[in-house]
Amino acid sequence: MTSFLLMSQLHEMLIQLMTSLLFLLLCLFVAKYLIFTTATSKKLLPSPSRLPIVGNLHQLGTHPHRSLWSLAQRYGSIMLLQLGIKPAVVVSSPDLAREIMKTHDVIFANRPDSRVAKRLLYNYRDLSWSPYGEYWRQMRSICVMRLLSSKRVKSFRLYREEETAELIKKVTVQSCSCSTPIDLSEMLISLTRDLICRAAFGRKYNENEGESGRKLKKLLEELGEMLGVFSVGDFIPWLGWLDQVSGLNAKIERVFREFDHFFNVVIDDRMARQDDSSVGLSEDGMDLLDILLQIQKDGTNGIHMAKEHIKAILLVIRFS
Repeated sequence: MTSFLLMSQLHEMLIQLMTSLLFLLLCLFVAKYLIFTTATSKKLLPSPSRLPIVGNLHQLGTHPHRSLWSLAQRYGSIMLLQLGIKPAVVVSSPDLAREIMKTHDVIFANRPDSRVAKRLLYNYRDLSWSPYGEYWRQMRSICVMRLLSSKRVKSFRLYREEETAELIKKVTVQSCSCSTPIDLSEMLISLTRDLICRAAFGRKYNENEGESGRKLKKLLEELGEMLGVFSVGDFIPWLGWLDQVSGLNAKIERVFREFDHFFNVVIDDRMARQDDSSVGLSEDGMDLLDILLQIQKDGTNGIHMAKEHIKAILLVIRFS
């Protein structure tokens, strides 16, 4: 009987303790929200009212550009939005955009973290997503001096002439053989893709070159979709498990592995051909992959150029 009473008392104490803890957590959450709201209300930037946890995410809707325009009409050409845990300054005038992108560009140089970009770009080893700092400056130097210099662009003149002539021929044939309108937009996009591929890899890798070309095109389309998809974990980290449930994480991993396999095959094949060749290529005859492999071999740019760096750079070049 005594033990039963003790167990009952212990059970009641545990219930009271759990109730007290839950009440304390609720009070802390409310206090934190009130303090955060009070602190942000003192900021100079106008800001629309926000909800707990999601902030202003619910106000973006399915057409964010229209929603931002509507908010700008009410709050002015510069305003502060809270997107989950991430603050975002929105400007909608040329003068303010120039102030941010040119005058104070270093302050706004970094991009927000993106789970998709971090995984697909080998932990930000490319130039476009890497954080501003010494590594970014070294990568920029490589791109400006070695990959995108005036001399390098001129070396691809033959590619441009050949692809342009092929486009003109295709337009001429189609205009003479059919009465339906010609989709010049798609042709110009295809021309750009082929030029970039030839500059990067020395070949087109388009849908007319077999399974590898069709697969690469599909992967690039999926990459474009994923870079624009909404990832809950990017804005509300403790709800990141929703990306797992929705299948986003699995899709990211699948596309990453397929891209990684594609680039491994391309790079390994190029390295094998370079090893078998007894005659070295002149700089004018190199494509971008050759140059990156040369930088990796020489190690003269102050950066250890691993294969992951090369794959990240090539992916950004090809996607652009």
